[in-house]
Amino acid sequence: MSSKRAKKTEGRRGPFWRTDTFVGLAVMLLALALHASTDLFAGLERRFYDFGVASSDRQPSDRIAVIAIDDRSIANIGRWPWPREVHAQLIDQLSAAGAKTIAHTAFFFEPQTDRGLVELRALQARIDGTSTTGAPIGELSEVARSELQSFIADAERRLDADARLTESMARAGNVIVPSLFSLGEPQGRPDAPLPAFAQRNAISDPIGFGLPALRTQQPLAAIGSAAVAVAHLNQTADADGVVRREPLFIHFDRMAVPSMGLSIAAHSLNLSIADIGWVPGEGVRLGTRIIPSDDAARVLPQFYSDGGAQRAIPVDAFYDVISGAIPASKYADKIVIIGATAAGVGGAFATPVSASMSPAETMAHITSSILGGHFIAEPLWGGLAVLGAMLLVGLYVVVGLPRLDAAASAWITAAFFVAMLGSQFVLLSSGSVWLQLVFPASLLLIGHGAITTRRFLATEAGKQHTDRESAETNRMMGLALQGQGQLDMAFDRFRRVPHSAELMQNLQQLAMDYERKRQFNKAEAVYAHMADMDPKDAEVKARRSRARTLAETVMLGTAASHPAGTLLLSSGGVEKPMLGRYQVEKELGKGAMGVVYQGRDPKIGRVVAIKTLALSAEFEGDELQDARQRFFREAETAGRLQHPHIVTIFDAGEEHDLAFIAMEFLQGRDLLEHTRAGHLLPVEAVLRIGDQVALALDYAHRQNVVHRDIKPANIMFDPATQSVKVTDFGIARITDASKTKTGMVLGTPSFMSPEQLAGQRVDGRSDLYSLGVTLYQLLTGSLPLTGDSMAALMYQIANQPAPSVRSVRPALPQALADILDRLLAKSPDARFQTGAELSNRLREVLATGLQDKQENAAHTAIETAFAKTLAWAPGQEEATTTTGFETTAVIVQTNPSDNNHPAGLRGRPNPTRS
Repeated sequence: MSSKRAKKTEGRRGPFWRTDTFVGLAVMLLALALHASTDLFAGLERRFYDFGVASSDRQPSDRIAVIAIDDRSIANIGRWPWPREVHAQLIDQLSAAGAKTIAHTAFFFEPQTDRGLVELRALQARIDGTSTTGAPIGELSEVARSELQSFIADAERRLDADARLTESMARAGNVIVPSLFSLGEPQGRPDAPLPAFAQRNAISDPIGFGLPALRTQQPLAAIGSAAVAVAHLNQTADADGVVRREPLFIHFDRMAVPSMGLSIAAHSLNLSIADIGWVPGEGVRLGTRIIPSDDAARVLPQFYSDGGAQRAIPVDAFYDVISGAIPASKYADKIVIIGATAAGVGGAFATPVSASMSPAETMAHITSSILGGHFIAEPLWGGLAVLGAMLLVGLYVVVGLPRLDAAASAWITAAFFVAMLGSQFVLLSSGSVWLQLVFPASLLLIGHGAITTRRFLATEAGKQHTDRESAETNRMMGLALQGQGQLDMAFDRFRRVPHSAELMQNLQQLAMDYERKRQFNKAEAVYAHMADMDPKDAEVKARRSRARTLAETVMLGTAASHPAGTLLLSSGGVEKPMLGRYQVEKELGKGAMGVVYQGRDPKIGRVVAIKTLALSAEFEGDELQDARQRFFREAETAGRLQHPHIVTIFDAGEEHDLAFIAMEFLQGRDLLEHTRAGHLLPVEAVLRIGDQVALALDYAHRQNVVHRDIKPANIMFDPATQSVKVTDFGIARITDASKTKTGMVLGTPSFMSPEQLAGQRVDGRSDLYSLGVTLYQLLTGSLPLTGDSMAALMYQIANQPAPSVRSVRPALPQALADILDRLLAKSPDARFQTGAELSNRLREVLATGLQDKQENAAHTAIETAFAKTLAWAPGQEEATTTTGFETTAVIVQTNPSDNNHPAGLRGRPNPTRS
């Protein structure tokens, strides 16, 4: 009880100016002054108003349509402004279709005169003898004069665009056109009174309701007279440039001119100007209805939100209507508002529901609001309600908050804040009532924040004293935990202690303890904490850098097992790391997803190659589990294969997230370097390699294992022993009946068979195709099929026959070319069916080649000796022949005149191999 009482009286201790009450009162007065002198809170209120209006579910009238002078219409009809005949044509179409009211928002302030019309009128003046610029036309007969004047009158009617528009408007009898006013408080009577045609649609205004105006711009007299009404098109924006209010009247020269929205609504309801008036203290009268407004005859109309991709009020293109693409009958008995929406033609207004709304669309929203009685009301009691809310907030901040603890004050403030803004939103969106509660809500937050801040600053000094007392306790507790070997708990205690020389020594000792346990990442975290407390300590920076290096290279955690990292350090002084029971000695190379090391089994002294894979660095979630299963499936699959020409798998395991496979350590290198021109192996060596790989694959295929990635990089070759080992069964899959029937497209594209590229089920014959590509590259230094892109390469493999190896290297025997052609066949049935079959064929070619080579050597020795004995020299020609694996030069000697040739070959070449 005493503790609770202490909390409640805490804010009243000390001088009054240091209490929560004083702070709350000062903040309230400051906020009121800010509200009176700036637009900050009023701007927030307007933004909230827009949000509430846009959230309303009110729907616009379906009797209103907009015809837009848009970019597409200008592109088809021509550059703006258009001839008045174009507007007249549309009015004629709409009138004939039975449109109820036509409102045109374009300004017809200036006459549109055709140059030909000027010339015709000058000619008429010369005929009449009234011309001041040209000589009168001589005597004409009455018939000629009558015909000429008739022609001029007819041409004048066709060229007078203003007259054409005037006639259309007069025939329609339902067209409303706009006027503009310069707003401001006049000091006297205007220079020119309101034209008579405009006064027809205005009411007498001796008391001056509506917004006052200084000057006016009116349409041409003929157009204004032909229109059913001339109304003002002025829009007034708030301080932020958004149009939220509609001035229903403009006061000019003791006349009240109604807005276009009000005039359109009145005409569509068959009301005249006599049915419109002003009811003091209530608003604007429209027939029997009263539209609530302020003293300046302004209302807050409802702006309607678009429904997704569909506009609230439909908008059609001017060109579509005038061209007949949209039938004019669509607008029968509708209010049609015509106006510009194209870029650069007319202006646009920001409204509560749109950042850019054309005048025609704005007028459509306002007209619909007037017709439907959709207004946002500002009730007379609203000001009193806002004042009451402000007084309630002030009382709560000054009196209530100082007596509440932090938790209770937070809950009450939040509830009060939500209640005010929630009420305002519901009233706006559902009740169409604007109760301006944003400022009281802001005042509540500001007062609460100020008092909370004062309490924090006041209590912070006391907390600092308490923290100093507890810091030493935490440091001693950390030392005790460190002595027990609980280093993590000790570090947690040390982190609660502020910086001091003693603490820095304790942290350094803790980091050294972590290093002794080879937990270098944790040691680096301790050094990082020390560097944060003392950024200028160079020794700490150096120790942190060393610990980070050790964490990335030696530690078997997530950071260290990244494929770019290694388990080994280039510098000494660090014990060699272990993977399972194997001691890692050096790095052999890096692959796409892991590192290969040379290691040793310390129990039996066996040297092994250790292939690693950083699983969590590449996968996560279900993919990590799948990758782990596939990795050990590789070890299981490859471990089943015991063959002289397949690398032997000894063991597999996982250290944290670093998976590894220990395998036979091989001498020599892969065949990749022997696939380039200038580094090719002898043909005999390539055939022996192919023979050994074929036997290895035959064994694997009989074990239901398909390699799927046979290529030079996966074949190890030891030149000293001429032995071959097939490696990397990492993407092999067991093809038993219980396994998946169709395999994924895995492997290296250039070496893949057509069926593997197509994602079909593959068997051992796919590996034989890949071996064929490998042998082709080892023999020629190039691939049989290439492409500029992956798609082109895949198309070549699937459809283009591989070129004969003899087209690249003619010296090769035809038997070898036949083998490669069969291996590279598109259909698996056309290839060798087993590796054993391929091995037998390669051995036959190898044996034939060796025999031919021995025979060639013997023939060469005999023929050379024979040629030297006979000293044959009358004529020599050189040719080439191919036997065995090499190309040999043949000296063709001829002597047509010698009938006593020792060989009895008169007139025929005597081949001598050299």
